[in-house]
Amino acid sequence: MAYYREHWGGRLILHGRPAGSDAIRLDGNDYLGLTGHPEIAKAIITATRHDTEFSIQSGAFLLEDHPSRLLEKSFARWIGKEDGLLCQSGYAANVGLLQAIADEGTPVYIDNLAHMSIWEGARAAHTKPQGFRHNDPDHLNRLMAHDGPGVVVVDSVYSTIGTRCRLPEIVDVAECHRSMIVVDESHSLGTHGPRGSGLCAEHGLTHRVHFITTSLAKAFAGRAGFFTVPVGLRDYVLMQSFPNIFSSCLLPHEVAGLAATLGVVRQATERRHLLWRNVRRLRTAFAGLGYPLQGTEQILALEAGPESESIILRDALEAHGVFGAIFCAPATSRNRSMVRLTVSAALTDSEIDRVIEVAREIAPQVKPWTWPAARRAAVRSAAAA
Repeated sequence: MAYYREHWGGRLILHGRPAGSDAIRLDGNDYLGLTGHPEIAKAIITATRHDTEFSIQSGAFLLEDHPSRLLEKSFARWIGKEDGLLCQSGYAANVGLLQAIADEGTPVYIDNLAHMSIWEGARAAHTKPQGFRHNDPDHLNRLMAHDGPGVVVVDSVYSTIGTRCRLPEIVDVAECHRSMIVVDESHSLGTHGPRGSGLCAEHGLTHRVHFITTSLAKAFAGRAGFFTVPVGLRDYVLMQSFPNIFSSCLLPHEVAGLAATLGVVRQATERRHLLWRNVRRLRTAFAGLGYPLQGTEQILALEAGPESESIILRDALEAHGVFGAIFCAPATSRNRSMVRLTVSAALTDSEIDRVIEVAREIAPQVKPWTWPAARRAAVRSAAAA
């Protein structure tokens, strides 16, 4: 409680002021701007009105002709895999998959910035996860040379700071040590690769990656998760994955909405172009104003450092109508908190102009060039020179 009062000012750090109707929202994950899309809304409404004969039960009971199974196969074909499983969330997908494919004798090597659900999946498998330095295949190689083959797990795009995984090198290391690799594509499925089929596909690595997991609450703007699985392992994984066994299946309107969303995402070439145009504009502007940014992707991490500084930054942005999301422990390391801004294809030119102007207006107040992240970046630049 003392920490709560001293560092958070006696209020929940995640909650700032309410966003008004004129707010510019950079606090969500709808990267392609699909919320309210007419085709998706129509599919959801139709299913809600007409799919009245269904049983709310565990997904383990669903037969091959069930709409959920048809959607699982559609997702798998699009990604380039044999089959897969729908889950209640991306969190459930990672926990359930790792619980099924690892045990107490399996080393699980995890990038230190990988999503918390991956760490929890390793713990659910009763193995002690081994973290390797972020995006450092050499460190991973040394760990695996010492502790032997196992399962390597990475994010394709890291959700806190927006870095892109060094996927080709990581896959090479995993193969060198005869290990499986799991790639969480939550922040790249729909936005990267041919027709949005992900970063593994963009690199031509899909056939070398054993399992691909994803949250469908990002570019798909839904509420579900998914992971791929070979046909021969599907039933085994299903019956070993507690989140799948002990959670109810998705509802008919959710399945119908996701099926419609898949069709929209595959054809969303122009939305992807808009997304990356917006990313380039904002990244270039923020960097030019002295804000230290890591990564290259659609997630902009304004890492102010101590939580008290992130609160000041968040409040300054919100006072000017720009809303991001505070990330702090346990989502980040202590004293490496940030305001995370996520870019969308739906942002208009005038909204982007306004965000840049706000960043310029508040810079003298928040002094981003003094943040610990800026000092670390300067040290890295000096070392590289």
